[in-house]
Amino acid sequence: MRTDVSENMQPYVIIVEDDERLADLTAEYLRSNGIKVDVIHDGSVAIDAIIDNQPDMVVLDLMLPGADGLEVCKSVRDRYKKPILMLTARTDDVDQVLGLEMGADDYVAKPVKPRVLLARIRALLRRSDPAEKQSDKSGADQGHNRLEFGDLVIDNSAREVWLNGDAVDLTSAEYDLLWLLASNAGTILSREEIFERLRGIQYDGQDRSIDVHVSRIRPKVGDDPMNPRRIKTVRSKGYLFVRDLT
Repeated sequence: MRTDVSENMQPYVIIVEDDERLADLTAEYLRSNGIKVDVIHDGSVAIDAIIDNQPDMVVLDLMLPGADGLEVCKSVRDRYKKPILMLTARTDDVDQVLGLEMGADDYVAKPVKPRVLLARIRALLRRSDPAEKQSDKSGADQGHNRLEFGDLVIDNSAREVWLNGDAVDLTSAEYDLLWLLASNAGTILSREEIFERLRGIQYDGQDRSIDVHVSRIRPKVGDDPMNPRRIKTVRSKGYLFVRDLT
């Protein structure tokens, strides 16, 4: 049985990529940097492998035989809660947004340099590692690991969310964003600040992942997507988590 990444084990990553040469070169680079890697070339095969093996992370190409990356992501998301990094050969926003809407945590446009991919992988692994969460200084008051806003409860120790007593199903990226906003309730956080705190890199002014994740979080926490009251968009400034809805 696998344990957490934090227990001095090699993180385990599954790469789903139909370009065998590219996949092998990427896998060798990641292995040389302390990551255990399995490579799968077919989307249909990947679905069972991801669910059965529960890797620490999945690097998932968009264009695949058998089942494309969007179908793979959608099929595994209910039974696989760890990070999924989507690779897209196209820079079209539609592909990137669709990937996020299917449950991907992040995306990288191909071609991507191996060291850049490694940095993104490590960033996602850190975000999903419970040990890292305990030492995270990203704006949350570490003396408060449980936040309650009426019928909404967010427990950072367990990384769990409840609404009216029912568990809320969030991806790793969605939880991280919700916790960041909620732990800064009453304060407007800009997209630049959110991006840098969650990813550790500067916002390029074009990435839409924050907006997509917010749109997915709102209905899950009982907010009205058309007229949000809990997570408000503040024009030209960013997002505001409202502490008291009364």
